[in-house]
Parts: sequence; structure tokens; C-alpha cells
Amino acid sequence: MSKRVLCFGEALIDFLCTSRDEDDGLMLPCFRQYPGGAPANAAVAVAKLGGHARFAGLVGKDKFGDFLANSLAHYGVDISLLSRHQTAPTSLAFVHLNEEGDRSFSFYRDGGADTLFDASTVNASWFEDTAILHLCSNTLTTPQSAEATLSIAEKAIAAGLYLSVDVNLRHNLWQGNHACKQTVMALVREADVLKFAKEELEYLAGDDPQVLIQRLLSSRCQLLLVTDGANPVQAFSDQGCLTLPTPKVNVVDTTAGGDGFIGGLLYRIARDGLESLLETEATLKDALGFAIGCGALAVSRPGAFPALPVLAEAEAFHASKSGA
Repeated sequence: MSKRVLCFGEALIDFLCTSRDEDDGLMLPCFRQYPGGAPANAAVAVAKLGGHARFAGLVGKDKFGDFLANSLAHYGVDISLLSRHQTAPTSLAFVHLNEEGDRSFSFYRDGGADTLFDASTVNASWFEDTAILHLCSNTLTTPQSAEATLSIAEKAIAAGLYLSVDVNLRHNLWQGNHACKQTVMALVREADVLKFAKEELEYLAGDDPQVLIQRLLSSRCQLLLVTDGANPVQAFSDQGCLTLPTPKVNVVDTTAGGDGFIGGLLYRIARDGLESLLETEATLKDALGFAIGCGALAVSRPGAFPALPVLAEAEAFHASKSGA
């Protein structure tokens, strides 16, 4: 029986630029409203695969907050830990895509509800029947949300949960447009499962990423993943280093690619247990191949929640790529 995945952090609105219309000589961008936020995307990824996902966070008591709550519930995510701030607005992100489908973000988040979460509201019931807590770094960008994030991580570990961290750096959310390495590393060091994009690992590690990888694996981390867009995924564990190819797909929008990947892995961890996945090279390759397929399917469609795959298509895609 699969246990629950708990995702904590930001749920926000992604306004995706889908086209441009001409009006009186002006080219006007057309934005479509999508539900988003990396931890929320991961929760939906798990739920759409048939797993038990719960999302914890804070949104505004506004139309955008209503939309996010309804969207999460639509996909079967447990929103009993989603709170509504009485005055702070729901955070917004405007997503611009280039011709290759890669995105850039403009955030409207100063004073946003998700930055104001109060860690004192967390209690033991959060962690019951739960296998793993998943976090990202965007809740580290203000002192209050950073304190809450690190407190929740500490409580989850004490309750016997695995901790998953997708580093997911957005430098323009930080003061001075540079993520604080010390703050991010305080969370990274506590993780059992870590996902870095290649440039994030290089930013945090400095001159020698391999030194940081080995340091993390020699302490708490059991599985460390490094993604690099369409290039192969590297996985570091007691099994050594595995390099797994990513399938070629028609890339439409990369917004939920990493979240689809980590969501697929979280689903398998909750279903099978992390120790089972790490038992042999073959079991790890199978789980990661499935997760990579989830991410590949997600980038072939626009948006985040709607782009994430359901179990039947994820399994069929994985089987077609693995020769099963």
C-alpha cells in the first residue's frame, strides 16, 4: 500500500505567454492562466499517477487562491493543509517561452501569502502515514518562510520521513538576485533525496562539484540527481554513478519538466520504499527511467498541472523506451 507524499511550499499562478496579437500597431502578449508552483506541481504529479499526495502551504483569500485550491483538488491532491491568508495576495509568475520552449520568469511575490507561512501551525498529524516530505528552495527566500521550511524539515525527519529536496533555484526571487548559498545548503544537507540542475550544483559547489557530491553522499544523502535539460541524467548513490539518457520529444513548454521527473520518483518512493529502489542498479534504473519519462511527457505539453502524465501513459512510455 502506497504511503502519502507531503509537498510543502509555494502554489502560485503561472501566466503563460501563449501568443501575441496585433492591436493598433502594438504587439500585445496573450497570457493564459495556469496553476503552478514547483511543490504544487510535484504534488499533482504524484496524484495524477495514482499516488496519495498532500499539499501544505499558504495562498491568498482571493480569486487566484480559489483557483489554486480548486485545481489541486481537481487532481485529487489532499488540500487539508492548504491555508488562506486574510490579507496577503496569492503570488504570480509570468512565464515567457522562447522558440525552443525554454522559459524565463517574472515573479510578483513580494509580500505574497506563500512567503508568510507560520511554522507554529505544524503538528504531528502532518506526518502521519507519510513516507516522504518534498521541498524546494523558493520557500527559503525570506527569513520567515526559510525558518518555516527548515523547521518543517526538522520535524519530518524526527517523525521518520525521508526528505526530498529539489534545489530549483530562482535567483531573481532572492535579495540581490543571487541565492544565499548558506541558506540553501542548510536545507540541502538534510535531504535523503536531492535533485540539482547542473548549473545549480555548479553554483553551490564552486570549483569542484564532485567534492560536494561526495560530501553529501558521505553524510545523509542516499540519492543525488543531476539534470541537464535534454542531456542525460546523472544519479549518484551507493551503487556508484549511473548515467541515464533522456528521450527525444517535441518540447512545447519546459515549465513542469523537472517537477514531472521528481513527481514520478516520489510516486515510486512512496509506493516501493527508498531502500527498495536503491537495492540494485536495475531497480534504481527502472525507477529513474520511469521518472525521466514522466518529465519528458510533461515538457511535450503546455502548462504545469495539465501537462503532467497519468499512470497508464507514463508506464506505456517507460515500457516503450526501456524495451519492456
